[in-house]
Amino acid sequence: MSRIVAHSLPTGKLLPLFVVSISILTLALTPHAIASGPYVIGSGNTVTADPNITRPSTKPCVVPLLDHAQFANFTPNTFTYTPPTDCPGPWAKVIFTANITVTPGIQFDRTANFWLGATNIYFGTTAEPSPNLGPKWHVESDLTDYTPIFMITQQGTADIGNIVGQDGLTGIIFASANLEFFPLAHGQTAPVTANAVLPLSAGSTGGTVSLNNTASTLSGTFTMPTNIENAYLDVFAQSQSNDEFWYTCVPNDVSQELFSCGNTGFRETEISIDNQPAGVAPVFPWIFTGGIDPFLWFPIPGVQTLNFVPYRVDLTPFAALLSNGQPHTVSLGVFNANSSFSATASLLLYLDAGSTQVTGALTKNTLAASPTPVVTENLNATSTAITGNVKVTSNRSFVLSGFVNTSHGKVITTLAQGESFANRQSFKINNSTFQQDISQATDVHTQTTVAASGKPTVTNVRNFEFPLTVDIVQQVQSSGNINQTTTISQTYDVQQFTSQNGTPFTSLLTNAAEHQDTLVFNSSGQLVSSMNQSSAQLYDAIDSTGASYVCTLTAANNALTSFAKTCSK
Repeated sequence: MSRIVAHSLPTGKLLPLFVVSISILTLALTPHAIASGPYVIGSGNTVTADPNITRPSTKPCVVPLLDHAQFANFTPNTFTYTPPTDCPGPWAKVIFTANITVTPGIQFDRTANFWLGATNIYFGTTAEPSPNLGPKWHVESDLTDYTPIFMITQQGTADIGNIVGQDGLTGIIFASANLEFFPLAHGQTAPVTANAVLPLSAGSTGGTVSLNNTASTLSGTFTMPTNIENAYLDVFAQSQSNDEFWYTCVPNDVSQELFSCGNTGFRETEISIDNQPAGVAPVFPWIFTGGIDPFLWFPIPGVQTLNFVPYRVDLTPFAALLSNGQPHTVSLGVFNANSSFSATASLLLYLDAGSTQVTGALTKNTLAASPTPVVTENLNATSTAITGNVKVTSNRSFVLSGFVNTSHGKVITTLAQGESFANRQSFKINNSTFQQDISQATDVHTQTTVAASGKPTVTNVRNFEFPLTVDIVQQVQSSGNINQTTTISQTYDVQQFTSQNGTPFTSLLTNAAEHQDTLVFNSSGQLVSSMNQSSAQLYDAIDSTGASYVCTLTAANNALTSFAKTCSK
């Protein structure tokens, strides 16, 4: 949900700076902005450059979950899932798909969660409508790794909390969703998937848990199989409420004069096992379609706004510990959370099929319980103006190593990870100007080596980079109007390099978007118009086989202006 805040300048003059976001769109987009296809030049319908999941050649069995289900309140829709009898597992691939629409009118962006039992199978947010535009969009994801949860009949839950009929809110959300199960082709070997999936959620029907401060945790206690060979935790930490725009936050001692949220612009997800530090997950700065300025996101939303990608934490060095037959508690929290982060996670366990009990140990753990960010303030404040900058950085590295004695010999997994974070914000605040320029960089470098008895060592290097720039300038015009110009650049970049038997494999992914818009307010702070809007997205990926996908989109004045021929939707 989005809201409006007003800021008081040092002189006492009130300047309604919409740095949190505009909650209700009262300006109409072009009446022709109704999509009739996936990519339509001149349309304002929601589009992304993200690719659909590559399908196997076999014909899938499709299991419907929802059919045009309505979301007009905060009561979730439920469904009963039954495994497909015509396509018994194992499957070559399992794909989740959903088609979501919002009726034309006024509505907030809304969080969307789909659950199978207690396990999350989709996490994202919705597009906002306008009086002349009811956006529709398609999302899908590869859930093959989660195969065990699809083997049994169980209840599912679709939760898109929404309000209609209050405060002028009229947009009703509808969603249809399916699971596609692709049988193995003749002679095909089933892909390696998790043997067990253990959810960290609010209860037996799922649900996220709110993390309101550094001490808040989401936990799950499990007695796990005794033959775990590999373990991973898929983590979602979605910023909400005071943390929705955490990257705009500043140190507490200057937050009031800078009209910003506190706890600095640094957040990080910490993973623990039995209160022992076990991993770190960076927080991706997802920006929702009501964020800062809703016109920024028509028709191209922010990176992953509609379909979040979880961050996978490798817990394999702890495999022997988790296999000892005793209950273990896996927890996650967000460092510097300031009310709040909406969190869920799934623990994926891969078992040694040749044994019922593995032995081994965690042999090295240099991960500190908490980061030690460094805050720098360089501000010059007078009775009429504030200028200068604030900065927060965090750098740390650690090594985790452990081994398991399996049916095929001893396997040693060593993970060396380095994390670098920097958030620098420059301010210019006076009687006629509010300027906040944010430059943020998140870099995670992980090298994992797996040494197995009688086999060559496998080395995997994975680099994540999440650069973000947000520049907001609000200027009082000679007419008395107030112009707010926002420019945002956002990137999700993953590079993965694997060497196995002397053969290198490389996969690369860049998902980048740029957005700009100017809002015009009258002297009373009422929104008058939007102008000079433009946006663009690039999705560029190459997998380890050399297959590539490139798609570029551009938009201006809240309508699609171009899409590359290589976009294959």
